[in-house]
Amino acid sequence: MAKTESKDVILIGAGVLSTTFGSMLNELEPNWNIKLYERLDRPGDESSNERHNAGTGHAALCELNYTVQQPDGSIDIEKAKEINEQFEISKQFWGYLVKNNYIENPREFIHPLPHISFVRGKNNVKFLKDRYEAMKNFPMFDNIEYTEDIEEMRKWIPLMMQGHSANDIMAASKINEGTDVNFGELTRKMARNLEKSPQVEVQYHHEVLDFNQRNDGKWEVQIRNVNTGETQTQLADYVFIGAGGAAIPLLQKTGIPESKHLGGFPITGQFLTCTNPNVIEEHDAKVYGKEPPGTPPMTVPHLDTRFINGQKTLLFGPFASIGPKFLKYGSNLDLFKSVKPSNITTLLSAAAKNLPLLKYSFDQILMTKEGCMNHLRTFYPEARDEDWQLYTAGKRVQVIKDTEEYGKGFIQFGTEVVNSEDHSVIALLGESPGASTSVSVALEVLEKNFSEYKNDWEPKIQKMIPSYGKSLIEDVDLMRKTRQQTSKDLELNYYE
Repeated sequence: MAKTESKDVILIGAGVLSTTFGSMLNELEPNWNIKLYERLDRPGDESSNERHNAGTGHAALCELNYTVQQPDGSIDIEKAKEINEQFEISKQFWGYLVKNNYIENPREFIHPLPHISFVRGKNNVKFLKDRYEAMKNFPMFDNIEYTEDIEEMRKWIPLMMQGHSANDIMAASKINEGTDVNFGELTRKMARNLEKSPQVEVQYHHEVLDFNQRNDGKWEVQIRNVNTGETQTQLADYVFIGAGGAAIPLLQKTGIPESKHLGGFPITGQFLTCTNPNVIEEHDAKVYGKEPPGTPPMTVPHLDTRFINGQKTLLFGPFASIGPKFLKYGSNLDLFKSVKPSNITTLLSAAAKNLPLLKYSFDQILMTKEGCMNHLRTFYPEARDEDWQLYTAGKRVQVIKDTEEYGKGFIQFGTEVVNSEDHSVIALLGESPGASTSVSVALEVLEKNFSEYKNDWEPKIQKMIPSYGKSLIEDVDLMRKTRQQTSKDLELNYYE
């Protein structure tokens, strides 16, 4: 087939990953027919929604779980470099969308905000200082500051220092060039832009039910109108499953071999949200701590300034509980329906290997608001119960899979790209830092599944992402130039 021949692409789910991939594909092949189906009444209302996640703008500036202490005591910052580069790539694409008037008013989805790490206790202070020493000499992070002085911390995080004394053993590091990203608003902007394209059809209140692959390789996709109950069948050359927690059950319905030996562990997020405007106004940063010993990375506590609907807000979490739903607006049968003969040993192996995660999850179920407030007070000692409300946020589904390296039942933290051997089905599974690195994930999808278009697409991709094909980790000048340009494009104004 000629490479210029039009293709039919179906995107499932109107979250940040589908709208990012759809936006990119529509730029690369404006004559391809793209159909996007979303079960809810608008885009970005599940995992991408701004009220369903607390820590956003993941650039590995303050998240301590990306800088792991090695057995010899050294700090490995390789993962932090990788995440930081991926976030810079995302900012380039968002800047491209703004410059070309595909989306407007970047301040509606991205704000400049300091990223701060804060720890207490002798061992944690040593860890943070060693982390600072490892990061400060690397160009990506050479603007990092460090202090153990409470008076300096009072300048950085005045709200949190209320109630701490100069005798407390604590430390903080700070990078001013962080961001807060409202991924719900960004998703809605990209979806609205897609709706304007003559070759893109976006349908809300439409749920994908089933799949059948024909002998010619094309897919028949069965879709139901949620409002009327009517079903239709659409034909697709490519099916992209970017449906958050529903991605695993949908992938299983395709029947492709790659869907076997995969499972999911659903976790419900909860956060404390501040209701006192005076308290909210006193905090102006994203502050991450260190996860408690023996708990998974998802337990990292953070007190985050957020901008939602143009309003400054303050959230603390995460807290969690477990339940059978794979989506916030899902079914209590989701987990049970996902258990298949092909993945039951995978799931049982994961349970046996991850007792700390299960214990953490059950402990969280039993936690009351009082318990959550006690966690908050390790950050902000003078927090008052009447100033905070506990609310249930979104769902995340940890991917469970079999691997050669880790054996059966390995829990994957992060985003996993799964595709069929013929590259006609592509699924995005997993969670954080998926939204922040969504553009890199979309590029991975293109590179792995559309290799025959590489030569045609590469110049177009480089227009969208100028650093494409180069390393921001190794090329210091390019990294600094890129940051300055994206700061200007997104009106972050760090370097003016």
